[in-house]
Amino acid sequence: MLTETTAITPVKVSSSSLPSLITGEELAAMGNIGRTELVKGEIIHLMPTGHPHGFYEVNLATFLNVFVRTHQLGRVLGGEVGIYTHRQPDTVRGADVAFISHERLAQVQSKSFLDVCPELIVEVMSPDDAWSEVHEKLEEYFAVGAQLIWVVDPRRQRLHIYRSLTDLEILTAQDTLTGGEVLPGFQVPVAELFT
Repeated sequence: MLTETTAITPVKVSSSSLPSLITGEELAAMGNIGRTELVKGEIIHLMPTGHPHGFYEVNLATFLNVFVRTHQLGRVLGGEVGIYTHRQPDTVRGADVAFISHERLAQVQSKSFLDVCPELIVEVMSPDDAWSEVHEKLEEYFAVGAQLIWVVDPRRQRLHIYRSLTDLEILTAQDTLTGGEVLPGFQVPVAELFT
């Protein structure tokens, strides 16, 4: 309780003690600082993935890349490729695998992270991934133009196929994954993605 004799000393907060937001360009200029994402201007450090995650990522990317290159449709990107999902403050998400058509690739202006969303994004779930975090990424990807998102669930050996946040199909090892309208003609037995 304040009395008439109580003195209030103002506290100065230096600007260096406040977190400063950075841009995607500043993140890219930092070089290799480890596995990160940028969320609303703040760097979020992520654990490296385990070897099973890497296997599923490369396996799926290989099937996609063979199809895309054979039909000269665009590029398949991997390795946590950075994608801007928001600007000012910047959010850059790292996709495990993505397909971007020649048409969309020609619109990219950034020299580092994609500032045009790929048509297809693949997220491989790690054991510690929470569905709430995955869903947050899905919202961001669809908001910037993703047409199809595949979420690979290695633990259950299932694929969650999102055509929108409300259009979901779940595939099991007995099913065949297709490219839908994004990659017509692409197909691979789901079981082959996990073996």
